[in-house]
Amino acid sequence: MFFAKILALAGLGVAATVPTSNVKGKAFDRFVVIYFENQNYEKAIGDPNFKWLANKGITLSNYFAATHPSQPNYMASIAGDYFGLDDDRVIDSPAEVATVIDLLESKDISWAHYQEDMPYTGFEGGSYKNSRGRNDYVRKHNPGIMHKSVTDSYERLGRIKNMSHIGTSRSEFHKDLKKNALPQWMFITPNMTSDGHDSSVTTAGQWCRFFLEPLLTNSNFMQNTLVLVTWDESESYSRRNNILGILVGDAVPEKLVGTTDSSFYNHYSEISTVSANWDLPTLGRWDVGANVYKTVADKTGDKIRKWDNDQEFKSYYWNDCYGGYLNSESTDKPIPKPNLSLDQNSFNGRRILQSVKDTWANSDAPTYYTDSLKVSDSQHPPKGYEQ
Repeated sequence: MFFAKILALAGLGVAATVPTSNVKGKAFDRFVVIYFENQNYEKAIGDPNFKWLANKGITLSNYFAATHPSQPNYMASIAGDYFGLDDDRVIDSPAEVATVIDLLESKDISWAHYQEDMPYTGFEGGSYKNSRGRNDYVRKHNPGIMHKSVTDSYERLGRIKNMSHIGTSRSEFHKDLKKNALPQWMFITPNMTSDGHDSSVTTAGQWCRFFLEPLLTNSNFMQNTLVLVTWDESESYSRRNNILGILVGDAVPEKLVGTTDSSFYNHYSEISTVSANWDLPTLGRWDVGANVYKTVADKTGDKIRKWDNDQEFKSYYWNDCYGGYLNSESTDKPIPKPNLSLDQNSFNGRRILQSVKDTWANSDAPTYYTDSLKVSDSQHPPKGYEQ
């Protein structure tokens, strides 16, 4: 079945283009997320090319990943949780787990993933190596492909596309850019060399500037666009999982260019910011309580919150996983249901996506989500989800 689907996708050339849309947002009309790999905040901001980029936008200095290793962070960034995932093995979340893709589609906002050196649209394999046998594309850095809610749909699989710097003629990203057909929400993953995983922060910084600098003045890309450049996780597993975030683009107000925002953010802020900007519902998971980026919150009216207790905040490291359905050591635990009581009853008053409410209405699974900034880690696990 798996290989039949792969052959069908390769043969049919599914969704060579992405449906476009023009849904106006309160702070931006396009959101682009670019993930680099495994770097501590200090080392990332110390790289001259990333520093150059930060000077063109807003530095997010208090940004935290969800856990270690890589894959659960990519999952968390679109699903609102990583469900105890503690490794990089090939996994599929159950079809009933909704993602930011469901939120976007509820308002017909176009979206796509662009994965550097993925061999073709909708590829579901674990990796793709170059002619020298080195990893180029890896599945564990592709958030959409981890979810059956995406892979069970040919239409959605068709929006998981490739990009290439070496051969732009075969790069779906560059084709869409040239045709002014880029979607309003994008997740871009450089390959294993470009993202710094198998190389260095220097290589990652060079790639980032080479890729982004021309786009910052390209009218087919910059259309009230907000770009988030960040990392999946820090390099040092023994310390707090503090990573660098940078916001750039023509949606950044001129007065904020070159500034630093020290508000608390994490990967769930990527979802909450999208919900706030386009008046979208929530997933009912950790996204509900996540701070919206302040430059966006200034226009949406969202309140930027602080931790009540600084000492307590410093006790959260987010450097290891709690237990869960996808955990290699605690697979007896169910997928927690979204906290349906947060429907219009959270601090921001947003609704939960109707299809999420319908799916989980009769579930007897436990829930541990709140609208608090306090997202669980291994030292503060949800009750019943200890390792």
